[in-house]
Amino acid sequence: MAVKKVLRTTVLCIEVEKGTDKNGKKLYAKKNFKNVKTDAPSDNVYAVAEAIKNVLLQPAEGYYLNDSSAVVNE
Repeated sequence: MAVKKVLRTTVLCIEVEKGTDKNGKKLYAKKNFKNVKTDAPSDNVYAVAEAIKNVLLQPAEGYYLNDSSAVVNE
């Protein structure tokens, strides 16, 4: 039997500005968008993130993909 890593879910996170601290440094929070296809091409995910950024009220700083995998023994 072989142990295998199986990708289960992918979440798109967009880092958005949420204000400043007492020293004037920008603070950020992440907005999560679930149900991203695990096999979605990176350029398509980026295009979607750009489109979402354009409708957000806060400025966006960065895009991230968070993958969750299961480890199974086959």
